Formats: sequence, structure tokens, C-alpha cells
Amino acid sequence: MTRMLASVRTADEAEIVLSGGADIIDLKDPGAGSLGALPVEEIGRLRRLIAGRAPVSAVCGDLPMEPETIRATAEAIAATGIDYVKVGFFPSGKAADCAGALAGLASRTKVVAVLFADLVPDFELLSAFAANGFHGAMLDTADKSKGRLLDHLLPERIPPFVRRSKSLGLMTGLSGSLEEPDIPRLLPFHPDFLGFRGALCDRSRRTNAISAEAVRRIRALIPEERREDTTAGVDYRLLAARGYSPGSVDPALGTDRIFVSDFVLPVEIGAYSFEHGHTQKVRFDVSADVLRVTDAPEDMRHVFSYDIIMDGIRAIVASGHVQLTETLAEQVAARVLESPRVARVTVRVQKLELGPGGVGVEIERKRAAEKTLAPRFDAVSGDSGADVGAHRKKGATS
Repeated sequence: MTRMLASVRTADEAEIVLSGGADIIDLKDPGAGSLGALPVEEIGRLRRLIAGRAPVSAVCGDLPMEPETIRATAEAIAATGIDYVKVGFFPSGKAADCAGALAGLASRTKVVAVLFADLVPDFELLSAFAANGFHGAMLDTADKSKGRLLDHLLPERIPPFVRRSKSLGLMTGLSGSLEEPDIPRLLPFHPDFLGFRGALCDRSRRTNAISAEAVRRIRALIPEERREDTTAGVDYRLLAARGYSPGSVDPALGTDRIFVSDFVLPVEIGAYSFEHGHTQKVRFDVSADVLRVTDAPEDMRHVFSYDIIMDGIRAIVASGHVQLTETLAEQVAARVLESPRVARVTVRVQKLELGPGGVGVEIERKRAAEKTLAPRFDAVSGDSGADVGAHRKKGATS
């Protein structure tokens, strides 16, 4: 399950996000930098005010990469009794030494390393964090004026970060000026938490006061704990993230068709030897019939984002060489059908460099009717129960 982390600077803000359902309360001063720290005394006071209603984290500030400075600051913040100490790791030849300096603290307190997507993050440091007993690692942005996380890190680079971190036993988080449309794009990567500040504030300015309405909108997009009601095997955590709630799908509303057309990427594909070792242009055309949840869509809860389709294609392509266009089409179809609201998907894959025209394959896959309104969905494997008996239309094989 992905949790919601909300960054606050005052007691009033803490109460707003607690009332709004935030899972983790993060203490920081947004006016003092990307990881601006509150005074240690204030951190202790806010931790006591929150009084166990939610786990509490606190940042150490935008510190220089000096091992002793980082160790002393982190020790002082940990002494307040908070649950997580967040430490920023900026580009430096001393980064590994700084991680080593925190090994003693990490044996007693949950230390979370913060890497910055806009500063060429060194993912090799993940091994050093794990070796020194860190509890987690997260991605953020250092300069909030220059874009969101996905402006600096392509979506296909995020799954390797999450997988590598989890393989090392590290909790994973994603943050960095995230906005509402980013949530459905990042949830399929299964981070342990998504972090927010600006999106929770009045007019989306991170130094403004937090807005209860903004908190409500963000919370509504992130699945909460699994409900006790497991009728028909529905995982409501995942359905909620895609705008579904029990009884919200009215078959009378029908479907919308979401499409991505003429999406061309360089792909390592082909069964012939001459097709190995380099890329060739491949065009993707995808259309998905998506169950409507309202006849008056207003926000991201009510729609299926075409970004999810494009992100999925990019992630599949980035995984390495694919032998057949059929394989690539099946992978894309399965990825789109992971959404419980998708009833049918058509995928057309064309290789553009093997002749005067495009050659490839078009397939249609659909979810069994009884699984559309109440789909079973495995958050780990991505098994969406798609009907594999649907028809295929071919142009040419690969």
C-alpha cells in the first residue's frame, strides 16, 4: 500500500492534514529550502502534539556533505523522539562517508536518505544506505522552482529505483512538487509513500498555508487501508486510486474511449540478428474503453489518464530487447488492463524501418464481463484477470 506523506510547519497545519487522513506527518520549514528544518525544540513540540496519531518524520535541513555535521544534526533531531529522520544527500564525493557516519544512529532510529532527481542522483548510494542500516530512501527535487519530479526523471527510471531500494530492504518514497495528475502515474510503481507540500497549500504555493480542501483532493486519489469488506475479491485500495468506490460504477453511464495515437519511440526489437544491438522506430496506437464513474467529471478521480498508457509503454521499452511485436503488444495490453476500469483495449504496434510502410500487429484484449465491475487485482503481480481469448488482427510478424 502506498501511503500519503504531508509536510507541515505548524500545529494548525498538522491538525488539518491529520483530519484529512494523511498517513505520515513530515515536519519542515518550506521557506528555508528543499529540506528546510524546523528548530529542534519545535520538532519536539509538534511531535508531542501529534501524540501518536500518525508517524512523524522531520528533515535535517539542506546540510553540507560533511559527515560530522550531518551526524550531529541527525542525532539532535532523533532525540526528539520522532519516527523518521530524513537526511538529504547532495552530489558529493563524501556522500558515502556521510552515510557511514549515520550507521550508529540508524541502528536506533529510522533514517531515510533523500536523493534529488534534479541533481543527477547516484543510485549506487542505495547499497551504502542499506549497508549502514538505513530504513529507507526517497526521491525529491532540490529546486522547487524548476519543475516536478517527472520533469527531471523519466517515468521509466523510477521503477528501477523502487525495485532496487526494495531489494535492499529499504522503504521507498517519491516526492518533488507532485501534483494531482502525478498520483495515478506514480501509484503503479508501488512506492511506500508519496510526499506532498505544494499541492496541499493554498494556490499550490508551498510557502502558503495548507488548505483542507486541497488535502481532501490529494487524499481521495491515494488508496487507503484495505477495507474489511472483500466481497467479490475487490481490492478497494487500488480501485479508489482510479476513481472507483463500491456502487460508483453505473453501467448506464457507459464507457469513454481513451487513446494514444502515433506515439513513436526507439525500441530494441526484432528476432533477426541484424535487429539486435540497436534501436528502431516503433509506432504505438492504443485505445482503451474505460468505465465512466460520473457524467460530470471534475478532477483526476473521475478520469483515466492517458499518461498512464504512455508511461507504461516507456517502462516496457526501457526493460530491454523484445523479440516480437506480438510480445510487445501483449505487454502493453496487459499493462493497460491493470486498471479495473478498463473493459477493453486495442493495441497496434508498427515497426517503421523495415520497408516503405509500417509492418506490425494489432491486438484487442478485454476483461471478462463478470470481472469488469468487480475485478480481482493483485497489487504485486499485476494480474488483472484479463480475458486472453480475445481476437488478434495481424499485419506482419516479427
